[in-house]
Amino acid sequence: MVPTVPSPRRPLDTGHPSDFGHPSHASRAVRHWYENELGWPTVPGTPVDLPTGLRFDVLDAPVEAGYAALRHLVPGSPVAVRADRMRILVAAGSADELPGLLDWLEWGALALDLRAIGEGGRIEAPLPPGTPAPGTSRLAETPVHVPGPAPSPVDTSVKTSMDTAVDDSQGAAVWLRPPEPGCEVEPSLPTLSALGGGVGGAPDLVRLVDTMATECHRIRLRRSCAQPLALS
Repeated sequence: MVPTVPSPRRPLDTGHPSDFGHPSHASRAVRHWYENELGWPTVPGTPVDLPTGLRFDVLDAPVEAGYAALRHLVPGSPVAVRADRMRILVAAGSADELPGLLDWLEWGALALDLRAIGEGGRIEAPLPPGTPAPGTSRLAETPVHVPGPAPSPVDTSVKTSMDTAVDDSQGAAVWLRPPEPGCEVEPSLPTLSALGGGVGGAPDLVRLVDTMATECHRIRLRRSCAQPLALS
């Protein structure tokens, strides 16, 4: 259950923007954005982490699998990228449902590169749009919005945009589709209760997981085929 009373918000950091190149100032700016602009809790310490299992859980998969699944999300559903991994925010409690859901979809017998992070977990807080990465004066790349059908994994224009975002933030997590300040995130998150598209337009977790599992299996097959045959 999401608490009805928002977490206490920290006072505004009045540091000069030029100070954000220092890791401690950058971390304060990132924490301020999450706690004051979004009203999300953060984990104490540096770097800034977000707890999972409270406002949301996270599906973590290769970017190819993530891009294939974007068509199942509504525009306000947050998605982040870190290096070659995509993190899709889903409804809290979804991590507990994933093993049974994969079994029901007949993916449970395969070792797929798809995992869920739920209650008691944490993820690195993606850099807010326009925030310098710690230790640098460069700004995080403008979020990449991918409307409509997901691009092909071999679409070089999309891959270049994603690679630029990762390079600019020195490998830090960045938002591909950022959350919107002042908006509750829960209604936009994929949930099992939306099976059949019946709950307030929330994305269907079943279709999302099935698509990601299919792409993860294809990636697994491609990697197996690319390996040289062992000589007897």
